[in-house]
Amino acid sequence: MEISVDQMMQIENKGHRMGFLKKFMMENAGAIAVKRLAEKFDNIESKNILVFAGLGNNGGDGLVMARHLAGYGSKVTVVLLGTPDRIKNEESQWNWALLEKMPSVQLISDMNKITNLNPDIIVDGILGTGISREIREPYASAIKYINDSNCFKISVDVPSGVNPDNGETANIFVQSNMTVTFHKMKRGMPKRKDVCGEIYVEKIGIPPEAEEGIL
Repeated sequence: MEISVDQMMQIENKGHRMGFLKKFMMENAGAIAVKRLAEKFDNIESKNILVFAGLGNNGGDGLVMARHLAGYGSKVTVVLLGTPDRIKNEESQWNWALLEKMPSVQLISDMNKITNLNPDIIVDGILGTGISREIREPYASAIKYINDSNCFKISVDVPSGVNPDNGETANIFVQSNMTVTFHKMKRGMPKRKDVCGEIYVEKIGIPPEAEEGIL
């Protein structure tokens, strides 16, 4: 079954009200995406991994991934696309504060400070499901950097710049090798395997009862 972005948002909100907090959803999303990556690369601990994180939920998933990847022993750099005080939600703020206590992860909050990283893998946690307009800076530069990099790219939930409801693309968008989306397939994604790459749909613990009255 394929669902819309609006339905997914309603399901998440209802699950949260039931007591399955969005912090848990974010944790499970990031953890399962890293598990998929670790299955793809037997030697994930030897990889140089660059995580681009936006200021919303999608970025929060990326921050969780950074922590889990550090746990595997990967060399992890996170580029936050904005200043930490502009992180939009409590869950992402919590995950950023945790990374600040981890010297094992390099944190950058200025695109211009990316030098000589030569990543083996890039995590696209820039923009999630809510894109409806032209993509501006610093997001546009980050997406260009990803597409210009000769490495493996994984997108969280949906490639940045792709509308998951209809598959349409913004003025610039990430071309991924793998996309891990959560709970259920989003309607527009199956027709855009050219930009999504391999698509995995993963459960993140949302109770099935959260769908009642929505689907």
